[in-house]
Amino acid sequence: MILSTTPTIEGCTIREYKGVVTGETIIGANIVKDIFAGIRDIVGGRSGSYENVLREAKETSMREMMERAQAMGANAIVGIDIDYETIGETNSMVMVATSGTAVVI
Repeated sequence: MILSTTPTIEGCTIREYKGVVTGETIIGANIVKDIFAGIRDIVGGRSGSYENVLREAKETSMREMMERAQAMGANAIVGIDIDYETIGETNSMVMVATSGTAVVI
């Protein structure tokens, strides 16, 4: 499946628009990751644990969106948008929502 953030794919003609597809993932970051991220925030550096959580959530959301597109008979998704949001009373969860247009090229 071809994935693109642009509305078209260079060199390809979109033959059919199947519709909007989405993928959503909510992942909680546990207390241990929170503590280590807090320490990193104080002393500087990147929080590898949070980066891994974000990467996992994005990959899961993208996979879900691709599965929905394939079920519609699409072989590509164009105009992909990826949104990240913290949710929950203490912002302890991360939501990743992806959307795009399923097409046949």
